[in-house]
Amino acid sequence: MRTTLICVLLVLLGVASAEVFTRCEWARILKSNGMDGYHGYSLANWVCLAQWESSFNTQATHHDSDGSTDYGIFQINSRYWCDDYQTPGAENVCGINCSELLTGDVSVAISCAKRVVQDSSNGIAAWMGWQQHCQWQDLSSYVADCDL
Repeated sequence: MRTTLICVLLVLLGVASAEVFTRCEWARILKSNGMDGYHGYSLANWVCLAQWESSFNTQATHHDSDGSTDYGIFQINSRYWCDDYQTPGAENVCGINCSELLTGDVSVAISCAKRVVQDSSNGIAAWMGWQQHCQWQDLSSYVADCDL
Protein backbone atom coordinates (compact mmCIF):
# COMPACT_ATOMS: atom_id res chain seq x y z
CA MET A 1 0.00 0.00 0.00
CA ARG A 2 2.75 2.43 0.95
CA THR A 3 4.66 1.74 -2.30
CA THR A 4 1.48 2.33 -4.34
CA LEU A 5 0.87 5.63 -2.55
CA ILE A 6 4.45 6.76 -3.17
CA CYS A 7 4.12 5.87 -6.89
CA VAL A 8 0.85 7.81 -7.13
CA LEU A 9 2.46 10.84 -5.48
CA LEU A 10 5.44 10.68 -7.84
CA VAL A 11 3.12 10.56 -10.85
CA LEU A 12 1.10 13.51 -9.52
CA LEU A 13 4.28 15.52 -8.92
CA GLY A 14 5.44 14.67 -12.43
CA VAL A 15 2.15 15.79 -13.97
CA ALA A 16 2.32 19.05 -12.03
CA SER A 17 5.67 19.87 -13.59
CA ALA A 18 4.90 18.65 -17.12
CA GLU A 19 5.77 20.97 -19.94
CA VAL A 20 5.08 21.48 -23.63
CA PHE A 21 8.09 23.05 -25.34
CA THR A 22 8.22 25.07 -28.51
CA ARG A 23 10.27 23.60 -31.33
CA CYS A 24 13.15 26.03 -30.79
CA GLU A 25 13.10 25.68 -26.99
CA TRP A 26 13.41 21.94 -27.45
CA ALA A 27 16.22 22.34 -29.99
CA ARG A 28 18.18 24.52 -27.54
CA ILE A 29 17.66 22.02 -24.72
CA LEU A 30 18.79 19.14 -26.90
CA LYS A 31 21.85 21.05 -28.06
CA SER A 32 22.85 21.96 -24.49
CA ASN A 33 22.54 18.27 -23.58
CA GLY A 34 24.89 17.06 -26.29
CA MET A 35 22.31 15.69 -28.70
CA ASP A 36 23.58 17.49 -31.84
CA GLY A 37 25.48 14.75 -33.62
CA TYR A 38 24.85 12.16 -30.91
CA HIS A 39 25.46 8.75 -32.48
CA GLY A 40 25.64 10.48 -35.85
CA TYR A 41 22.17 12.06 -35.72
CA SER A 42 21.82 15.79 -36.28
CA LEU A 43 19.89 18.03 -33.93
CA ALA A 44 17.18 18.31 -36.58
CA ASN A 45 16.61 14.52 -36.39
CA TRP A 46 16.00 14.71 -32.64
CA VAL A 47 13.68 17.69 -32.96
CA CYS A 48 11.72 15.99 -35.73
CA LEU A 49 11.47 12.82 -33.66
CA ALA A 50 10.01 14.66 -30.65
CA GLN A 51 7.60 16.62 -32.87
CA TRP A 52 6.08 13.45 -34.29
CA GLU A 53 6.22 11.33 -31.15
CA SER A 54 4.82 13.79 -28.60
CA SER A 55 4.40 17.28 -30.10
CA PHE A 56 7.10 18.33 -27.59
CA ASN A 57 4.84 17.37 -24.67
CA THR A 58 6.59 15.84 -21.65
CA GLN A 59 3.27 14.46 -20.38
CA ALA A 60 2.38 12.53 -23.55
CA THR A 61 1.50 8.85 -23.18
CA HIS A 62 0.34 6.24 -25.65
CA HIS A 63 -0.99 2.79 -24.78
CA ASP A 64 0.25 0.14 -27.20
CA SER A 65 -1.63 -2.97 -28.30
CA ASP A 66 0.92 -5.24 -26.56
CA GLY A 67 -0.04 -3.81 -23.15
CA SER A 68 2.98 -1.53 -22.86
CA THR A 69 2.89 2.26 -22.74
CA ASP A 70 5.06 4.96 -24.35
CA TYR A 71 6.00 7.84 -22.06
CA GLY A 72 7.08 11.45 -22.35
CA ILE A 73 8.58 13.69 -24.97
CA PHE A 74 10.41 10.81 -26.67
CA GLN A 75 7.62 8.25 -26.10
CA ILE A 76 9.94 5.77 -24.40
CA ASN A 77 8.38 2.32 -24.10
CA SER A 78 7.68 0.55 -20.81
CA ARG A 79 8.32 -2.92 -22.23
CA TYR A 80 12.02 -2.27 -22.79
CA TRP A 81 13.32 1.01 -21.44
CA CYS A 82 11.50 2.01 -18.23
CA ASP A 83 9.29 0.43 -15.59
CA ASP A 84 5.71 1.56 -15.03
CA TYR A 85 4.93 -1.37 -12.68
CA GLN A 86 2.08 -2.33 -15.03
CA THR A 87 3.86 -3.86 -18.02
CA PRO A 88 4.52 -7.57 -17.48
CA GLY A 89 8.12 -8.56 -18.17
CA ALA A 90 9.44 -5.00 -18.41
CA GLU A 91 13.20 -5.00 -19.00
CA ASN A 92 13.83 -1.43 -17.74
CA VAL A 93 17.13 -1.02 -19.62
CA CYS A 94 17.35 2.66 -18.61
CA GLY A 95 16.82 1.74 -14.96
CA ILE A 96 14.11 4.34 -14.37
CA ASN A 97 10.48 4.64 -13.35
CA CYS A 98 8.45 5.62 -16.41
CA SER A 99 6.84 8.46 -14.41
CA GLU A 100 10.24 10.21 -14.47
CA LEU A 101 9.71 10.70 -18.21
CA LEU A 102 6.55 12.76 -17.65
CA THR A 103 8.09 15.81 -15.97
CA GLY A 104 9.53 19.09 -17.13
CA ASP A 105 12.97 17.86 -16.04
CA VAL A 106 13.93 16.27 -19.35
CA SER A 107 17.42 15.17 -18.33
CA VAL A 108 16.15 11.64 -17.56
CA ALA A 109 14.33 11.42 -20.90
CA ILE A 110 17.41 12.62 -22.80
CA SER A 111 19.67 10.14 -21.00
CA CYS A 112 17.28 7.29 -21.74
CA ALA A 113 16.91 8.35 -25.41
CA LYS A 114 20.70 8.23 -25.68
CA ARG A 115 20.60 4.72 -24.26
CA VAL A 116 17.90 3.65 -26.75
CA VAL A 117 20.01 4.84 -29.68
CA GLN A 118 23.14 3.31 -28.22
CA ASP A 119 21.63 -0.10 -27.38
CA SER A 120 19.02 -0.53 -30.10
CA SER A 121 20.11 -2.27 -33.28
CA ASN A 122 17.90 0.24 -35.13
CA GLY A 123 19.43 3.42 -33.70
CA ILE A 124 17.05 6.36 -33.99
CA ALA A 125 14.84 4.19 -36.23
CA ALA A 126 13.67 2.51 -33.01
CA TRP A 127 11.03 5.28 -33.05
CA MET A 128 8.23 4.81 -35.58
CA GLY A 129 7.56 8.55 -35.63
CA TRP A 130 11.10 9.14 -36.88
CA GLN A 131 10.84 6.34 -39.46
CA GLN A 132 7.54 7.58 -40.85
CA HIS A 133 8.12 11.34 -40.82
CA CYS A 134 11.84 12.15 -40.54
CA GLN A 135 13.85 9.43 -42.27
CA TRP A 136 15.10 10.44 -45.73
CA GLN A 137 13.55 13.92 -45.36
CA ASP A 138 15.13 17.38 -45.48
CA LEU A 139 14.92 18.27 -41.79
CA SER A 140 16.59 21.67 -41.93
CA SER A 141 13.31 23.47 -41.22
CA TYR A 142 13.18 21.88 -37.75
CA VAL A 143 16.09 24.05 -36.57
CA ALA A 144 16.42 26.71 -39.29
CA ASP A 145 15.11 29.74 -37.40
CA CYS A 146 16.04 28.71 -33.86
CA ASP A 147 19.12 30.92 -33.54
CA LEU A 148 21.31 28.09 -32.31
